[in-house]
Amino acid sequence: MNDNIGELQFNVYAENVGAPIENAKVTITDRDSESIIEEFRTNSSGQTPSIELPAPPVEYSLNPESPKPYSEYNVFVESESFDKLSFFGVQVFPSSKAIGNADMKLITGNNESTQKILIQEPVLWGAYPAKIPESEVKTLPDTPGFVVLPEVVIPEYIIVHLGTPNNTEAQNVWVTYKDYIKNVASSEIYSTWPAETIRANVIAIISFTLNRVYTEWYRAKGFDFTITNNTAFDQAFNYGRNIFEEISVIVDDIFSTYLTKPGITQPLFTQYCDGRKYVCEKGMKQWGSKELGDDGFTSLDILRNYYGYDTFLEKAPKVEGVPVSYGGTVLSFGSTGDAVRTIQQQLNAISNNFPVIQKLPVTGYFGELTQNAVKTFQSIFGLPSDGSVDFATWYAISNIFVSVKKLSEL
Repeated sequence: MNDNIGELQFNVYAENVGAPIENAKVTITDRDSESIIEEFRTNSSGQTPSIELPAPPVEYSLNPESPKPYSEYNVFVESESFDKLSFFGVQVFPSSKAIGNADMKLITGNNESTQKILIQEPVLWGAYPAKIPESEVKTLPDTPGFVVLPEVVIPEYIIVHLGTPNNTEAQNVWVTYKDYIKNVASSEIYSTWPAETIRANVIAIISFTLNRVYTEWYRAKGFDFTITNNTAFDQAFNYGRNIFEEISVIVDDIFSTYLTKPGITQPLFTQYCDGRKYVCEKGMKQWGSKELGDDGFTSLDILRNYYGYDTFLEKAPKVEGVPVSYGGTVLSFGSTGDAVRTIQQQLNAISNNFPVIQKLPVTGYFGELTQNAVKTFQSIFGLPSDGSVDFATWYAISNIFVSVKKLSEL
């Protein structure tokens, strides 16, 4: 891809990723002039083609002193029987693929409405409050009544409070866990950064989030949410914003991996800052992590540079909301057994809503038909299309299967 060109693709769903909307009209306009750049109709999987769009030079996103490193576009989505959706300021970086997800709501009554979503500036560019320092290891009291989970668990949903903790007027939104991590990472860092830098930042975001989940930090204080989107207390989260494929692929690969230290059971509370506008005494400096990635540091080396050389990576043993956990073995051509049968059954259920995925005989043998169906699934959902079922693909299939199954039970 040209260094001054980025890509944009939109996915359109009927409020749920398991229900793609075919033939929805998606219009992309220039942010400033509002002139129409392109109009698309979604395919049977609810997707538009990927369109190339002008973006600033890639060097802008690699230097904190540069001009704005991304271009902005407006996107308007409409489909019969659904309220319209308007996205203002969709961000496109050079040499990167932006992905927008439009979750449309059925028209209620006789009045059609338009939901307007304003994409906020990323933290590295915009003005956000600096984080209030907290201990990276929380004291967990022995007294009963204080809510602390017995083990680290990947939750099915994150409840995000769109404001400061004490703002009772702020809305709470339910977001699936992986979508939350992808949203935060796309809000906090740039998709053009080195892959190991992105990986280090994603692990810090995961560890931060899972510490809030594990300690039930806000619920123990009487609140009804998991985390806020205020950067003074937590992490940036912009409801409805577009994400980036380069970040999404990494999140899918490591979404249960967190940072911890010997002698503690909780994920480390990994606070961080940009390291330029705001300099934190402890924690990762995001621009510094980019420089370490440039120098060839691994993600773990980057994390240890900021959080201590006694830190190590751990995986949560339980993922909520999935029918069968990943067995630890990559399934590929020639594999046999119950795990293959599970994948075949789940892909068949998914194909009811995504007909481009071919129906499979449930044999427990991973042959050419299964390989092709896996490749098709991977191409729809932004995973590396190698036709094998690894950790990332297993849980992506499980998540879509659960969404489709819930819809069929309504």
